Amino acid sequence: MSALRACSVMMAFIWHSALLLILASDVAVYADVKLDCKPDFVSLVWTERRHQADMSRFRLGTCVPTSSSAREATFNVEYIDCHFRTMVTGDKIVHSNDLVYLSPGSQVQTFVHPVICVFDRPKGWAPIRYDPTFTTYGQSGLVFHMALMNDDFTALAESTRFALGSFIPIMAHVEEDTHQPLLLLMEECIATTTPEPQTDHFYNIIGNKGCLLDSKMSRSRFEPRERSSEVKLSLQAFRFAVEEEVFIHCKLVAWDPDGIDMTKKACNFVKGQGWVLVDNPVHSNLCDCCETNCKSRWSRSVSGKRGVVQNAVLGPLTITEVGP
Repeated sequence: MSALRACSVMMAFIWHSALLLILASDVAVYADVKLDCKPDFVSLVWTERRHQADMSRFRLGTCVPTSSSAREATFNVEYIDCHFRTMVTGDKIVHSNDLVYLSPGSQVQTFVHPVICVFDRPKGWAPIRYDPTFTTYGQSGLVFHMALMNDDFTALAESTRFALGSFIPIMAHVEEDTHQPLLLLMEECIATTTPEPQTDHFYNIIGNKGCLLDSKMSRSRFEPRERSSEVKLSLQAFRFAVEEEVFIHCKLVAWDPDGIDMTKKACNFVKGQGWVLVDNPVHSNLCDCCETNCKSRWSRSVSGKRGVVQNAVLGPLTITEVGP
């Protein structure tokens, strides 16, 4: 780890520790918190001192309490659930989430408490690396991959033919190597019938700075992240150029994980809920602009100037009327 990166990590931990101390002093006024971090799961018990609180209104990320009583909410959940965010930084693995309290009669949060579990990175541990099916790109010292995967994203796809209505699993990944932790985003994606992007004949999949537009009319979705440096997209095969060769063009952006805003985000449309921020549903208001215009603005990034942007193309693949 470079001296600069080590300094940045240390400053981040110092700042976060100071924040937690401030929050802890506030929490002590009206609740007792017991947090037990295990390697694969976490146990959290929130004991409320106030009489008016409805303990069933607490949420850990997207999860309701495992059990609750008049004064206590208990969560026993794995890190792969509840939209936990997992970050690998140097020799540490950090699992984080937010405990929120929703106002009775609405989905408006009136309370947020951070939940953070930090472990030493096991010796020899490394994130899974995926070899690309079609594309590998290098830019500014970063290597990007984009590939078609099998149904559970554990291996490369065995076929490039997908029946109409089935899912097309797509994974994008950026190798961090010696860089600070990176957040990978799919800012734009379109489907065309040529290896080069077209402006007169295309299908819009992702637009407006990370809004999965196709999810408004299908079951397409960004999957919950396992690592900030990768994106998993379950794209429902659409009726565009059926039985023709299709190419998917995406603009990938490697960004500062702490720099999420309305122009750097990943949003799904969920029926009955509206637009939901994949990385932290508590802050789904960042997705409100998906219905209007998510305007760009300059922001400090991984390079100190702007994030690294890479255009990638995946294909050809074929969408069929019947199964392959």
